[in-house]
Amino acid sequence: MNDFWIACGHHLLERDDSGGLRVTDEFLKAYFARPELMPPDDACPVELRLHRELLADPRQPVTADEIAAIADDDARENWRFVLAFRDLLLRHPTLEAAYLALVRGAVNDLPPLFINQLVHVILRNALDGCEDTFVLRAAELFFRPQRILPHEQALLLGDDEIVGGRSPTPVLSLISMLAAAAETRIDVLSGDNVDSYWQRSDQFDMAFDLTPAGRGPKALAQAMTCWISHLLGVEVAIEPLRELRDARFTWYVGLDTDATNLGDRLWHGEELDDRSAGRVLALFRLTFADASLAVEDMQGEPVYLILTMTPDQKVRMKPQNLLTGLPMNRLEMVT
Repeated sequence: MNDFWIACGHHLLERDDSGGLRVTDEFLKAYFARPELMPPDDACPVELRLHRELLADPRQPVTADEIAAIADDDARENWRFVLAFRDLLLRHPTLEAAYLALVRGAVNDLPPLFINQLVHVILRNALDGCEDTFVLRAAELFFRPQRILPHEQALLLGDDEIVGGRSPTPVLSLISMLAAAAETRIDVLSGDNVDSYWQRSDQFDMAFDLTPAGRGPKALAQAMTCWISHLLGVEVAIEPLRELRDARFTWYVGLDTDATNLGDRLWHGEELDDRSAGRVLALFRLTFADASLAVEDMQGEPVYLILTMTPDQKVRMKPQNLLTGLPMNRLEMVT
């Protein structure tokens, strides 16, 4: 079986009987050993002691007064955030339960970095055993912001951190007719290079083709199906749609902030102008395997999922919306 996303720390965690991830000392120590938390030689004695003690016992209580006593402002803030994240994980039996509590409002001041890292490792667990690298690359949208890459015939996405500092017109292996510097070359995941993903999965350097007629939308639909099943224990079917006119927006879930705003406009009967409609990257129809799970007015009705790009052509997916936005009975009881 191929391994992937090793850097997320999945191998440092344990599974409980239901398949959820249990936090371990080794996983917590990996956070305290991150460069952002490594005190410099001239750090204050409080920070040096705190770091040393947490590497020895990563679960030990730390008071607000101890954090406040750290001399450096940036270090104090870093410690405050990482300990809030640690305490969130320790309050819940699994990382999945901690994430559900987080997205339901139990904690609302964690930086996106921590939330994305939590999504990353939970997805690694949910997709364990998946051999379809298109699904794995699609799932990167859940925790890695993307950027639209220029191409006339295909809808291509590259990891924003990887392509953000490069030429705005990088050469893609899919479009070798464009002439540009070799250092801007980015491989697009395709049937020809699919096996190379396993060695490169932690580099996030392969572009993803989300063109409606291609494999991308189906792969993203499968990743979303797995995400909902793993975290909510609910079986759904998700299928890509080709046109906005195929949808009657009785209920919708925006997969990003801009998509939610656009969905609100459609729900109120507003006609979208070409510019707004052009920002829709993908549209999906979701149905419940068990229709009785939906609220009464939605039983037997589909839910539409919308993914858009921002005006500056970036994609910032919010996978939590798939967990909190579905019209389900007693959704707050699902753990």
